[in-house]
Amino acid sequence: MVGHILPLGTAALICASFSKIKYSVFLHGMDLTYTFRRTRKRWLAEKILKKAEKIICINSYVADLARRAFPDIGRRIIVVNPGVSTNHKSQITNHILLKNKHNLDNKIILLSVGRLVKRKGFDKVIEALPGILEKIPNLAYIIVGDGPELKNYQLQITNYKLDADVKIINQATDSERDGWYNVCDIFIMPARQINGDFEGFGIIYLEANLAGKPVIAGDSGGVGDAVIDGLNGLLVKPEDTDEIAGAIIRLAQNPELRKKLGLSGTVLISAG
Repeated sequence: MVGHILPLGTAALICASFSKIKYSVFLHGMDLTYTFRRTRKRWLAEKILKKAEKIICINSYVADLARRAFPDIGRRIIVVNPGVSTNHKSQITNHILLKNKHNLDNKIILLSVGRLVKRKGFDKVIEALPGILEKIPNLAYIIVGDGPELKNYQLQITNYKLDADVKIINQATDSERDGWYNVCDIFIMPARQINGDFEGFGIIYLEANLAGKPVIAGDSGGVGDAVIDGLNGLLVKPEDTDEIAGAIIRLAQNPELRKKLGLSGTVLISAG
């Protein structure tokens, strides 16, 4: 099994040319789109994929990209989505302590978990919050994660005068991070595509569903394999802050819909 088309696929291609060794290639997403940027890399990627016995794609979006780029390989493509262990259920010793620690009593908690990079779309949620808070004044936005955009997000929060409404927890323990899934009311990550980089699948949506929470996801990349609009969450245009705001407000005002989507997500994971 070749985990990355380049450069590991090159070694597999050479070995297969001089022996009866067979290999399969796993495509994640950006590893494939990266090969499109240079003619030589694209040519080499095509050679590697044509020689591969199977081409395993992390999601349907990547599979479609590969089929369009290299029509001859279509029959050998299969899609295998990542899974989440149902034995690893988000939990914390005392949810009340977690809420008290961050002064979140009587709050509707909107949660994001992930690396702080632009592609995840947390900046768009922050941008949408002033309008959301006009209709849902008791909403609190919690971001659990760290990354290169931390200072930019902190500045954005200050500029929008949201310091009392948004908290970035960038040094959470695994237990605390997992506990937020149970504490929150809504999970959101409106992931978008930037310069060929996109969300390959979004296993984090399944982790939120596993805790019985509804999710709001950006309709981009391979997210559609993890989130089915209206079934286990809501899909939004990741660049459209009005649409993001509308989805948040809709779920915040409708506890029954939150419960329905979260439960459906849990059932989907257990069944599949």
